[in-house]
Amino acid sequence: MAEIHEKAALLRALHVPGEPVVLPNAWDAASACAVEAAGFPAVATGSQSVAASLGYQDGQDTPVDEMMAAVARMTRVVAVPVTADVERGYGLKPAELVERLAAAGAAGCNLEDSDPATGELVDPGEQADFLAAVRAAAAEAGTGLVINARVDTFIHGSGTPAERLAEAIERSRRYLAAGADCVYPILAGDPEAIGALVRETGGPVNVLARPGAPAVRDLAALGVARVSFGPGVHRITQAFTARVLDAIARGDDPFETA
Repeated sequence: MAEIHEKAALLRALHVPGEPVVLPNAWDAASACAVEAAGFPAVATGSQSVAASLGYQDGQDTPVDEMMAAVARMTRVVAVPVTADVERGYGLKPAELVERLAAAGAAGCNLEDSDPATGELVDPGEQADFLAAVRAAAAEAGTGLVINARVDTFIHGSGTPAERLAEAIERSRRYLAAGADCVYPILAGDPEAIGALVRETGGPVNVLARPGAPAVRDLAALGVARVSFGPGVHRITQAFTARVLDAIARGDDPFETA
C-alpha cells in the first residue's frame, strides 16, 4: 500500500486552487500512456469512455471486474498517479470498493451522487455517509485514496439555475465535511456559478472542460483546482477515426487525412 499511498499524496497535492491539475481523461492503456507522454502529472479515467471501449453503455453497465481490469491496465503502464471514475461504486461496500481500487493501483476515484439507473439525485445525507465510509475504509487500508465527489445537481436537479447552484454548494460542503478531497459539480459552466462554488464550498473544485465552458486559463483565474475532460477527448478521437475510415472507404489516402 505504500506506493499507492505515495501516489495518492502526489495526486492530492496537485489540487491547487488557481493552479488546477488538468486531466484529459483516458480510456485504455494506450491513451493513458499518451496523457503521460504529453507531460500531464496524473491520469484520470472516464467511465463513459472506458465503457465504450469495452462495448458497454455508461451508467454502471460495465461489469465491475471489467472496469477494474481496465483501470489496472492503465496503472500498469504509467508512472504517474491514476484516478478512476467508478460512477456510484458498482454496488460495492465501501471497504470492498477501496480494496478493489487499491488492487487496480488507483490513487483516487470519482463517486457521483445520482442513481445511474434512474438519474435521480441521492439524498445528500446518504451520499455524505457513503463518502465518509469510503474515507474511513481508505484510512483503515492505508491507501490515502483521493476522493473526488461528483455533484449532479446541474444534470439531475430541479428548480431555477440559482436553486441548483445553492443545492450544489450545500451538497459540496457536506461531501467535503464527510471526507471528500475535491468536489465536482459536473456541467457547471457559468463563470459566476463557478466562482460562487469556489468561494462558498470551502474546498477544491473540479470543473468539466467542454464546448461552451470557460477555457482552462479562465477556470484557473476563477480559482478552480482541477479541470477534467470527461468523454471529450475520446469523442474527438472517435470522430477523427471515423474521418480516416471514411477516407479509406472512398479509396482516398488515409495518411493524408492523418
